[in-house]
Amino acid sequence: MGQVFGVPRALIGVIHVGALPGTPEARQSIEAIVERAVAESRLYHGHGFHGVAIENMHDRPYLKGAVGPEIVAAMTAVGREVRRAVPLPLGVQVLAGANLEAMAVAAACGAAFIRAEGFVFAHVADEGIIESSAGRLLRYRRSIGADAVRVFADVKKKHAAHALTADVDLVETAHAAEFFLVDGVIVTGIATGRAAVAAEVRAVADAVGVPTLVGSGITADNVGDYAAADAYIVGSWLKREGDWTGPLDPSRLDALVRAVERLPRPAA
Repeated sequence: MGQVFGVPRALIGVIHVGALPGTPEARQSIEAIVERAVAESRLYHGHGFHGVAIENMHDRPYLKGAVGPEIVAAMTAVGREVRRAVPLPLGVQVLAGANLEAMAVAAACGAAFIRAEGFVFAHVADEGIIESSAGRLLRYRRSIGADAVRVFADVKKKHAAHALTADVDLVETAHAAEFFLVDGVIVTGIATGRAAVAAEVRAVADAVGVPTLVGSGITADNVGDYAAADAYIVGSWLKREGDWTGPLDPSRLDALVRAVERLPRPAA
């Protein structure tokens, strides 16, 4: 975390990018989408967050494992302007499981990391069966000269059934991701805005040698339960009334920053 964010424990704010061209809910121009993303990045920066991440959350229903060039182009435009607006490390996630496309966007706009779904094993998500992408993704990263872009990968990801890997527990899944050279593992609850199990976060953090991030359900009231984690990726709770489709609530940003600042310093 220190290498990427300059702090031992990072707070990463999510920018839910507006619906992009060609998706069912697309209504806005690219200029308007970029303007809102930049405004949110400035709020995160002004309130003391350590990083931001762009995610095409409004592109529902999501395609599985790949998106078109129009999404890559639009996300790159957003990422470039966010990078220009604030000096924070940037992350990229392209739903659903479009990890190669996320890596391409990250490389083009100078992002620090991507959030990857389906890095190891397989699961049944809303979009269908998503299989391991680790081999293709890391070879692709090397081929485009993007080795500096970290890969933080969800393990037992949200919005998915894991019956296919019911005999492989969360810790072993995290071990597999580490063995396949992931840069960090992300533990989540069962859905967007749903809290992860604190004991599971601690177990993963104790078991792996790469950073452990919490990827859903963090609030100012519960973040103390996740002191074992190295970073928090937070979006929904920071919006007005906790609605992920709404605007950021500055009072919630302040409350979460203060709560994280009160946590004990991570163990070396």
